[in-house]
Amino acid sequence: MMSTSSARYALYYAPAPDTPLWRFGSELIGYDAATGKPTQAIIPEGQTADNWMALTREPRRYGFHATLKAPFYLHEETDEDALQQAMQGFKETARAVSLPSLILKTIGSFIALVPQTQSADLQALAAQTVDYFDRFRAPLTAHDRQRRLQSPLTERQIAQLDRWGYPYVMEDFRFHMTLTGPIHADEREPLQYTLQELYLKACGHQPVSIDRLVLFKQDDSTQKFKIIHHVDLV
Repeated sequence: MMSTSSARYALYYAPAPDTPLWRFGSELIGYDAATGKPTQAIIPEGQTADNWMALTREPRRYGFHATLKAPFYLHEETDEDALQQAMQGFKETARAVSLPSLILKTIGSFIALVPQTQSADLQALAAQTVDYFDRFRAPLTAHDRQRRLQSPLTERQIAQLDRWGYPYVMEDFRFHMTLTGPIHADEREPLQYTLQELYLKACGHQPVSIDRLVLFKQDDSTQKFKIIHHVDLV
């Protein structure tokens, strides 16, 4: 089993820190992964500050992002510098993807920003990221595998867990930018509406370009993820 002091890495899409989308997401969850510091959190109407900070505890741990390659420990035969160098090579073959817009949607028990329409190009980019960087991933431990199996997974998802270290890849990948943790069923619809209004006020109906691959690092299990490197996709 990996030590709780071991660093984890993740390859995400995250908007540039000077964009309305980054400010909206980071302020909503109360944490800016670019600076590694708390933000002045947006408190949606109908929420108390304490309640909202509790509802956003889980996304705050990871920072505002969309997963392309889920958090992993580094393989013992590689290091952080090699991972960053590989990102430079990746950008030579990967292509940015344009999405017409994002909308708020409830996924299970949490709320996230998702594309208004599915994109085959985005699915391909996610699959390319998973495959290209898999050589940097340490094998999944028995403990982590068992933890993942606590969730209901299909046979295909279990096979993907064993092959890629994460079940929701390839055909099961769904682009989403998480904004909350689990929400009681009766509260999801009104909160989704409130967050949609806040999103439109901050970002409007603007298209979103998935044009950055961003490396997040969690120094140990007690820390939040923080941005340490990125490459631009064209």
